[in-house]
Amino acid sequence: MKTHILIVDDDKNFIETLKDGLKLKELEAHITVAGSAQEALAALSKIVPSLIILDIQLPDMHGVELLRTIKESARLKKVPVIFISAKYTEPADRSEAILAGGGSFFSKPVDIDELWKEIKYLLDRQ
Repeated sequence: MKTHILIVDDDKNFIETLKDGLKLKELEAHITVAGSAQEALAALSKIVPSLIILDIQLPDMHGVELLRTIKESARLKKVPVIFISAKYTEPADRSEAILAGGGSFFSKPVDIDELWKEIKYLLDRQ
């Protein structure tokens, strides 16, 4: 089965940088992009990704709230989630994200090598 990653972020520049970085790591993956929680939920009604990369600060919903909604779904609750954020970087924010079911938390700007290690780790666990 081919790896399928859902990136949920409203920052188009970040998305392009991340996609380019993943190509450099030679990740064979189909990437779906959502710019809001609504777009993410619409995509998730059709797919079950291998991994979700989720921004905390979305235009229509807090990322932790979106994750809680995702984890309520029986078919999605085991999908690993990596949180990213430019604004929410305090230890309490990280704790809330992890307690909601996030696998890890990265602050922007993201170190692509560290993110790659986490992606590989989470995908290898599946």
